[in-house]
Amino acid sequence: MLKCKHLKVLVVNSCLLLSLLVLIPINAADIVTVNSSQSSFQTVLGSTVVPYKEITVTAQMPGKITALMGDVGSKFKKDDVLVKIDDAQLLAKRNTLWTQVTSAQAALKNSQAQYRREVVSPRSKDISGMPGMGMPSMMDIYFTRPMYGMMGETNTGYNRYSDLLSRATGVSQAESQVMMVWSQLNELNTKIKDTISVAPFEGIIMAKMVEEGDAVQPGQPLMKYGFVKYLRLKADVPSMLVASLRKGMSVPVRIGSSKPAIICNSSTNSSDGLCARVSQIYPVADPSRHTVVVKFDLPVGVLASPGMYAEVYLPDSSSGGNMVITIPKTALIAGRSLPTVLVADESKKTSSLRLIRTGATQGDGTTISVVSGLKAGERIINNPPVGASRGWYPGS
Repeated sequence: MLKCKHLKVLVVNSCLLLSLLVLIPINAADIVTVNSSQSSFQTVLGSTVVPYKEITVTAQMPGKITALMGDVGSKFKKDDVLVKIDDAQLLAKRNTLWTQVTSAQAALKNSQAQYRREVVSPRSKDISGMPGMGMPSMMDIYFTRPMYGMMGETNTGYNRYSDLLSRATGVSQAESQVMMVWSQLNELNTKIKDTISVAPFEGIIMAKMVEEGDAVQPGQPLMKYGFVKYLRLKADVPSMLVASLRKGMSVPVRIGSSKPAIICNSSTNSSDGLCARVSQIYPVADPSRHTVVVKFDLPVGVLASPGMYAEVYLPDSSSGGNMVITIPKTALIAGRSLPTVLVADESKKTSSLRLIRTGATQGDGTTISVVSGLKAGERIINNPPVGASRGWYPGS
């Protein structure tokens, strides 16, 4: 009987101890102060991997697509054909113009021959066109024409000049006709050439907007073509952070599973991680977003593709140096889509929710930088429970 009583007491004590262990959390919530610490990185910005060069191939002539030489991802060399547009109608018109060229050249040769004939054998001295006055035509040369000139009825020299000018004008008109037809033919050849789109440089097809058989109009996009041997990052950098950047400097970046370098030197490669070099800083800012477009060159051979998301780690540009606001990672409320913390009001024993913008992980990985949303010296709740909301306070 006594043994049963001891067994019951042991069971009750065990249950009480187990209940206490369940009620006591492993990481009890507490209130911590927001600190300001030294850091080499302050801001992490999202960016996009873009090709070194990218163009949009557009239609230069109306017509139907007769050939697309590749699919998305197909590689081409410089001057390779990308797209062909039907040119049957233009070729038929070119044949017509060739016949006009032949006719115009024949007319030019005839005009030149008539001009040379006028120079060598003037029409004004041709005896076959003289009336003869009932006598042999030879008499007109020595009697009729001189007498006609002495009477003031004609001017032999002016007649000679007029005949030469008429033949020379015929030659000029024939030459103009030949040049006009040749110009039309050259214009048509240019249009025929525009029915074929060629690769301006080595690259790949990044996107297609049309398919074979589609009818297109001038200016309509056909495909996007890019040079992807070298890749870049394109980021919208807040204007206040642009002052810390200069062309040629290297900054840490992260793409996919790669890790950012701790220290970046002049080279874009680092054995400790990935770096990118600032290649272009736009001279103007977006007036609505107050950001400046900055491009970063990636190392050759990096595992990335155009369109991928990447993070760029930018240094602090403030006068205080590389000081950054830091909080424990455990202060972030789990289960929320956006970084959120509970700011404690110790006088009223309550709290308020606040959205923050986080930056790079600091130190040994237990703290994280805060770009905006908190100030140094504020008090926040560390280790809040999952799903904690406004008003929750440790011990309440």
